[in-house]
Amino acid sequence: MARHLPLNALRAFESSARHLSFTRAARELNVTQAAVSQQVRALEERLGAQLFKRLPRGLGMTDEGQALLPVLSDAFGRIDAVLKQFEGGHFHEVLTVGVVGTFAVGWLMPRLSLFRSAYPFVELRLLTHNNLVDFAAEGFDFAIRFGDGNWPGTQAVALLDAPLSALCAPELAKRLRTPRDLAAETLLRSYRADEWALWLTAAGLPESAVRGPVFDSSRLMVEAAMLGAGVALAPARMFERELQAGRLVRPFDVEVDTGSYWLTWLKSKRMAPAMQVFRDWIVEQAAQA
Repeated sequence: MARHLPLNALRAFESSARHLSFTRAARELNVTQAAVSQQVRALEERLGAQLFKRLPRGLGMTDEGQALLPVLSDAFGRIDAVLKQFEGGHFHEVLTVGVVGTFAVGWLMPRLSLFRSAYPFVELRLLTHNNLVDFAAEGFDFAIRFGDGNWPGTQAVALLDAPLSALCAPELAKRLRTPRDLAAETLLRSYRADEWALWLTAAGLPESAVRGPVFDSSRLMVEAAMLGAGVALAPARMFERELQAGRLVRPFDVEVDTGSYWLTWLKSKRMAPAMQVFRDWIVEQAAQA
């Protein structure tokens, strides 16, 4: 029966049910009140059920009408959402990607024009985060984050290794001849408390208490280092532009591996076309890098 029901009548019912008024539905649909009333009555006759109670003031819903309304509202909402994605005769799909800020600025942003040129139908929305992700609350299709790739309920594809190096301003670097000279400097820290201890061990130094300001973003931490606030420990490959420009110096060759950058998404998430092309594109770009 459903495929033989007139679409205009279903739309007239759905709008009237939301407003509980044929008059307001008519304004919304840009037709006359009589047309809406006739379409709803025709739908009731086809269904063999009364959908509204005609009251002296407005409308009331019958049980049958209340059962039908949420189904139609959902269906029309989905149709409207898809139709809004057509622009200039082309389909546009929105893709929301959460990105840890260091990766966004240091690696992804310089390559976004390549993605846009290759896939103009994808409307990419980038939101930064500090490695803590709630897919459901934030509406992410993907999240790019730093770690070991083991996040419950998610799929993960490795993108880039990102060993940590000591980084500082050129003037401060003049005081550093060996890693032991760091004992006299302020060591800027991330919220991962063991990173400096691991780096100092890799440099052949004994463990010691590390004190210094803590940052929730490597990008902010390195900005502070470039201003002379201390020595940061961060992935050098995310700051290649700053290193090449001489605004930042890597005084020692020592580095320590504490994780990688990963593309992640919920296992329960259906892989839409925009997600598929972005996943394939970023994995290819990372492989080339």
